[in-house]
Amino acid sequence: MGKTTGFLDYVRREDPVRDPARRVGDYEEFHGVLPPQARQEQGGRCMNCGVPFCQSGMELEGVVYGCPLHNLIPEWNDMIWQGNGGHALSRLLKTNCFPEFTGRVCPALCETACVCGLHGQPVTIRENELQIIENAFAQGLMQPRTPAVRSDKTVAVIGSGPAGLAAADLLNRRGHTVTVFERDDRLGGLLMYGIPNMKLDKQVILRRIDLMTREGVRFRVNAEINASNAQALLEDYDAVLLCCGATEPRAFPQAGEVPGVSYALPYLKAATRALLGGEADPVLSAAGKHVVVVGAGDTSADCIATAIRQGAASVTQLIRKPQALVEPRDNLWGNPIPFHDYAEDEAVAKFGASPRQYETVVDHIETNESGKLVGVVTAKTRWTVKNGKAKMEVLEADKTLIPADLLLIASGFSGCEKSVLDAFGLERTKRGVAAAEDYATANPQVFVAGDMRRGPSLVVWAIAEGRAAAQAVDAYLLGYSNL
Repeated sequence: MGKTTGFLDYVRREDPVRDPARRVGDYEEFHGVLPPQARQEQGGRCMNCGVPFCQSGMELEGVVYGCPLHNLIPEWNDMIWQGNGGHALSRLLKTNCFPEFTGRVCPALCETACVCGLHGQPVTIRENELQIIENAFAQGLMQPRTPAVRSDKTVAVIGSGPAGLAAADLLNRRGHTVTVFERDDRLGGLLMYGIPNMKLDKQVILRRIDLMTREGVRFRVNAEINASNAQALLEDYDAVLLCCGATEPRAFPQAGEVPGVSYALPYLKAATRALLGGEADPVLSAAGKHVVVVGAGDTSADCIATAIRQGAASVTQLIRKPQALVEPRDNLWGNPIPFHDYAEDEAVAKFGASPRQYETVVDHIETNESGKLVGVVTAKTRWTVKNGKAKMEVLEADKTLIPADLLLIASGFSGCEKSVLDAFGLERTKRGVAAAEDYATANPQVFVAGDMRRGPSLVVWAIAEGRAAAQAVDAYLLGYSNL
């Protein structure tokens, strides 16, 4: 423990953010960095607890507290205080393949379990993590780590999201020859096309892909896996690991059928394509339009923030639950964590009010003579809580018409797409994920990881899944694993 009284001497100080009214004019990342001395003090706030709950990743009553990667948080916080960035980096990379991703987009489950949060504010763990890795890149410490010896084993990883990249990273370092197949035109999966640039600059992804390429990982884009080529993969590779995500949305009847009604991911993907120089899709652009977003999660916030940057005339967010059931959530000690996101700040700065309408659902949509969306009719809901369970009732008599040119459905996902599973003759469970025991499927040569196995979740969980699956694949190939 570097600073014995650090948690008493220093207050929590977060990275500065750009003014919401100004940052909505571009797609640049809006978080800044603390000066070195201030970051050192934030590392010094860590108490080096006898039981570091921050790295536990434990589940209590269905809620996870602490880091699912079991990051050695007190160790690298101490190294930040000591000014030893190299050692901090070595401890961070021991458990996390991509701290530059989690340091930007993780909801910081570690901080919900930080003991400093018992009677005060938790340590800025996520931001400390991000500064360690960014300093390492800036100082040239992130050099290719190629395996000294190659095995004669080959692995095909299907999907280049965080789970696929994490598995490829470890399997390559083990000495296996790894090829990552991505069906889109750019690598990164949802990191590339699901998270907007202002939260995760795409150059950060490309920087990591370049490093992995120099380490020996092979990448193929525009590589759709289907029934016609699945058997060839099984013949050409010793093992196949499926990391295709869980991107099948919860059904909304008019999405994709009525112009102006879309699921969130196609909209965010189109926005990123246009930002990266692709052709803009006028149907999926919010420019000059009244936009309605359905949902309360991170994806809905990303849709709101993107719509504002595209020049939306207005943005309304429909949340079916009452505010009391959405916020606040509690940390491990029962202290509330406010429900707050960057998009609400930007909407307030742009339009003067929060876009959120609680206890509201879509009743039906209105179209004009040509079938184009012109409005969304909403209904209010009433919630009752009995024996700890909440029940919703739709109030049929309480309806409102909201003018709308673009309706974005961000109400969650129902599971993984069946096409790849069908190609390999695998089953999907009632939960909508691949049937697997741990990471092994019914085909001993095929493994599965990430959201495709776990269900829709966080980037940090996807990385943890990819690392664990890499160990399972390694043991299958060699009969044991030291990963």
